[in-house]
Amino acid sequence: MALTYSRMTNLGDAAPAFDLPVSNPDADGLEGSTRSLVQLADGKPLVVIFMCNHCPFVVHIEDAVVEVARTWLSKGVQFVGISSNDARQYPADSFENMARRAAEKRYPFPYLYDESQEIAVAYGAECTPDIFVYDSYLKLAYRGRFDGTRPGQGHPDGQDLVQALEELTTDGFVSMLQHPSMGCNIKWR
Repeated sequence: MALTYSRMTNLGDAAPAFDLPVSNPDADGLEGSTRSLVQLADGKPLVVIFMCNHCPFVVHIEDAVVEVARTWLSKGVQFVGISSNDARQYPADSFENMARRAAEKRYPFPYLYDESQEIAVAYGAECTPDIFVYDSYLKLAYRGRFDGTRPGQGHPDGQDLVQALEELTTDGFVSMLQHPSMGCNIKWR
């Protein structure tokens, strides 16, 4: 594992478009075997989390991510997980294992596979987890960490992401200090 920090992409940047295979098509009630940016955002704020199955940093926050997502989905914020890891080198992150993981953890959001890794590059994702929050106009409002905990150091609660979502949905923008995420580097080809 190479410890990597997220790149602090420019706030206000537009969300790059995607249309990716979904490992858990029953998570969101939409039809089809892929999900697109426009389909998921649908004029609502969108949380994009670059994640994977095996990273200890993702595993550390995974249950809390599911809990935060359930709460904020009910408030009109959309969530999507994207795995961009090279599954040939890391079979735990294969599309089939993504489907198993999403079912096991009962992800309430679609978990997409970026096999080409083009979407991770377009977003500037560097690590897992790497979190991007877009406003209802698909402009970047927050990028960075879920909270200040790390594996073996504290109980994750999503404090940073929750504060960002509270500010975005109340004020229309995020004014809080934003800290980079840190985790395993994306497993590039």
